[in-house]
Amino acid sequence: MESYDAREQLDIVQRAEAAPYIDYPATPWWYSPVIGAWVAAMIGVFSWWRSHLALAIVLLVVLVALEGAFIAWMRQRHGALPMPGRGTPPREIASVWRGYGFTVPAVALVVALTWWLAGAPVAAGVAFVLVTAGLAIYERRYAVAAAKVRSRLA
Repeated sequence: MESYDAREQLDIVQRAEAAPYIDYPATPWWYSPVIGAWVAAMIGVFSWWRSHLALAIVLLVVLVALEGAFIAWMRQRHGALPMPGRGTPPREIASVWRGYGFTVPAVALVVALTWWLAGAPVAAGVAFVLVTAGLAIYERRYAVAAAKVRSRLA
């Protein structure tokens, strides 16, 4: 009969709790620009809202359907897909999520101001750049945090 001391058992529990946050397939290279393009397309569709209402509604429905399909694919690919605000992530991951939470409203504010001052097409371009760059930075920081968690729990 095997016996484990309390420390070993705690380590096993901590590794199991952290697994959904740190054991995941690599993010594809196209992830950030595709999400940036999707956000830009959502904003760009609103430039047709007054002149081509039916077309704008159809395109919004298509974009929302694409988002749903993408999230379903990510969940299937990732297994357990951790979501900010749910669960108890390791402290290193929680720190990255807090940074994400503070940054998203700032990006939304910049895009909204651009939209107000320069119109939807310019705001779509700004959104593409900010979302693509922001997600690339977030993905890099998340990977570093996940490596720190793996190292701590090894």
